[in-house]
Amino acid sequence: MKRLVYVITGAAGSGKTSVQRYLIEKYHMSKVITHTTRAPRQNERDGVDYYFESPTTFPQNHYLEQVQYSSNQYGSSYEGIERAWQNSSNAVIVLDTKGAITYANELGDQAVIIFMQVADFAELAERMKKRGDSPELIEQRLASPENQRDLHLPQELVGKSHVISNVDWEATKQQVDQVITETK
Repeated sequence: MKRLVYVITGAAGSGKTSVQRYLIEKYHMSKVITHTTRAPRQNERDGVDYYFESPTTFPQNHYLEQVQYSSNQYGSSYEGIERAWQNSSNAVIVLDTKGAITYANELGDQAVIIFMQVADFAELAERMKKRGDSPELIEQRLASPENQRDLHLPQELVGKSHVISNVDWEATKQQVDQVITETK
């Protein structure tokens, strides 16, 4: 059986997490759990939200991609993908475009890249507002170099990605269903 990782990427507010939830609920995909050295927040559980690592255990995994934010390490590992595949032959992960490029390069045909886009920049801000983000946080995220990068499909993913314009949720689900049909 073909084992795939569906990589959902795009700018903040483009619908990445909604598509991930849809794939988990409708297609019973397993979420690829990522690793971090930061302490768990209230209600976060090890092995569900993240694999919470210590500075000693973090380097023991084999990472496809990793990054440091605010003195903490974050990364997605081959071990995390294998654990997801133990539950389902299809797994899903949300990554920024830089991470999506890494997955495309490292996993080749096993990585199905779905780039989420929204034509209207104001729509991104409105979505972030509806999910409860503060106006200051919205302004910071939208202006960040990472978000500016993730607004557009990177050249490295052209021809390797399924681009979905997330304007209408019902139409978006149909486009996602089409991607699943094409990649089975």
